[in-house]
Amino acid sequence: MPSPNEILTELKKVKYPGFTRDIVSFGIIKDIEVGYSGVTVSLTIQSAKPDVVARIVQDIQTTVAAMPGVPAVKVEVEQHAPTQARTAAAGRREIDGVKHIVAVASGKGGVGKSTVAVNLALALHALGWRIGLMDADVYGPSVAMMVGAEGKIDLTAERKIVPLERYGIRYVSMAFFLKDEQAVIWRGPMVTKLETEFLFNVEWGELDCLILDLPPGTGDAQLTITQRVKLDGGVIVTTPQEIALIDVRRGVQMFSEVSVPVLGVVENMSYYICGKCNHRHEIFSHGGGARLAESLEVPFLGELPITRELREGGDHAMPLVATNPSHPVTAAFKSVAAKIIEELERAG
Repeated sequence: MPSPNEILTELKKVKYPGFTRDIVSFGIIKDIEVGYSGVTVSLTIQSAKPDVVARIVQDIQTTVAAMPGVPAVKVEVEQHAPTQARTAAAGRREIDGVKHIVAVASGKGGVGKSTVAVNLALALHALGWRIGLMDADVYGPSVAMMVGAEGKIDLTAERKIVPLERYGIRYVSMAFFLKDEQAVIWRGPMVTKLETEFLFNVEWGELDCLILDLPPGTGDAQLTITQRVKLDGGVIVTTPQEIALIDVRRGVQMFSEVSVPVLGVVENMSYYICGKCNHRHEIFSHGGGARLAESLEVPFLGELPITRELREGGDHAMPLVATNPSHPVTAAFKSVAAKIIEELERAG
């Protein structure tokens, strides 16, 4: 019969459904008992969906039963109510002077998440909010390119990072500390340390909202942030086609598993208005974001079109919302921003 430690080591091979992270690192294994009649694995799960719990139980039973000398496997599940999950989340740290913290996420890359994060931050500022923007995508930092990387990074007397400021928002990015073509070849602990520095060792000042541009996906970097800082909510960015929506569900599930409310879904690259014929073309299909939001029972925040001006603005550190206030896409971003403000204020 294997020992509890040997069983725990084997369970590290079991992935949490929809994640690259294992169930042990998620902290859901409460106890492992080994007796003559078999093995009992006790779980503590916070507000997971029934199909997710069933999948975890099945995977544990299959994995442990395959170990030599195990006659039977029993899995006991203690599932916390949502109120208990919120209590557990209360231990996460706040950031001094910051009223709200919102993460912008996507289940996959290539959906324009950073473009949305930058212009959303600027739209919130245009609506009168004091805004900070943290580029949490360590391996592919792009906020500095979109907003501007000119200027020297200073430290306060307390050795806190002073963010750059442009277009009325304060921002930090890993790109400030790298050469243009330098690759980031870091292991998880180094990434975690940097993200913690950007969260808690930056002189953000007084902000109404700090926007976090998370890396794409649902790996350790994203989970580290969602588990360490007190988030008021997450905004999910998707494109309309089905292949993107499959991955976005994982992003929504990630926020659910760590007890962070989803403020809503944004459909990016929703359509294109031809400059010659003025007709609307739905290149990547249309309406997938709204259908997804409805099926997941979360707000749909709006549609954002493909435009050359939006892309050019990002390429030249002249983001559209800041440089062209009268553009229709700027109005679309402000509409999304207004709904986010409404959601945040409703939650208190």
